[in-house]
Amino acid sequence: MKDEEIRLNMKRKMIARTAVFCAAVLMAGALAGCGKTGNGESTGGTESSQETPAEKFTLKDIDVEKYVTVGDYKSIRVEKQEVTVSDSELEEMTNQVYIGSFPAELGVKDRAVKEGDTANIDYVGKKDGVAFDGGTAQGANLTIGSDTYIDGFEDGLIGVMPGDTVDLNLTFPEGYGNQDLAGQAVVFTVTVNYIIPEEKTDEAVEKFGVEGVTTVEELRQYVYDYLYDRNEMRRDSQYEQDVLNAFLALCEFQEIPQEYLDSYRETARQNITDTAAQYGTDPETYVYYYYGMDLNSFLDVYSDNALRQNIAMQVVADKEGLAVDDEELNTTLQQYASDAGYDSVEEYVGGGSLEEIRDYLMYDNVYNYLMDIAGQTD
Repeated sequence: MKDEEIRLNMKRKMIARTAVFCAAVLMAGALAGCGKTGNGESTGGTESSQETPAEKFTLKDIDVEKYVTVGDYKSIRVEKQEVTVSDSELEEMTNQVYIGSFPAELGVKDRAVKEGDTANIDYVGKKDGVAFDGGTAQGANLTIGSDTYIDGFEDGLIGVMPGDTVDLNLTFPEGYGNQDLAGQAVVFTVTVNYIIPEEKTDEAVEKFGVEGVTTVEELRQYVYDYLYDRNEMRRDSQYEQDVLNAFLALCEFQEIPQEYLDSYRETARQNITDTAAQYGTDPETYVYYYYGMDLNSFLDVYSDNALRQNIAMQVVADKEGLAVDDEELNTTLQQYASDAGYDSVEEYVGGGSLEEIRDYLMYDNVYNYLMDIAGQTD
């Protein structure tokens, strides 16, 4: 799937889930970039962590210039870096793909494991005769000498013939992350299945089952193309973040009414709740896992920074004719609904707010406008 198709699909999904929340979350790296008032005091804080419904408002209906002074955004210039794939990352990824896809029937079985070999193994780790969590695997590929496993594990396989099973009496280091195992004596029962030859062969690659990839050189090109696309997406993501940061650096914010912050906070809470439910978890666990924060802290930081970003974007939208009127909103939603296979805009939007979607589309218009400006050469 092409990058533009990915972006379009992401956009449609975000709109359906109330896009103003999602658009700002996509800019999560900027959460700390504009959280100050004009006098340098933070407006965030747990005192806004209330549960009562907040009155909704729309950006287009407030005097946004009352709350932010936007500098010369037309002067923003951000260099987009060249996309490259280094020889080292190409070699590393090619090795990973080759080893991970290597067919067992071509494995070496007529000699013992030696230093530097990559061995395919099964193992079970036991403490006091009981298998412990995370200590069992089948078909694991281990390069002897890589120091991937605890001391003694890899050395203990040197000299073992494929098909043989050995018991390794080992001890986890004192500083091991799992406290139940730190410093504890364990036994790993390991079976060596086969050894993966160091030299890559077309015979092996042909069995990978990848369309159009039957030789080692074709595998390298396949991996190169993947790495290039990945690095290009990373470059573009960084460029977009740099443009946003450059824009926000030109903005001087004044104190924003608490009721506006509470409205954004309530929207964020509802969306976090809905998203967490899709993953079968609660909002607190979801936020801690993805953002490393407790829910109330996240909502405070999010509502403050997302609202500031959108207010600043609305200023530009008003000045540059990028605001979204009713006709554009309806036309866009009809197109999205049709493309997604829905019978109506109402069905497509579901429980989402049309005004929140309007704000998202405005944000998207301005964001694309700023990226175009930032990419200009004077």
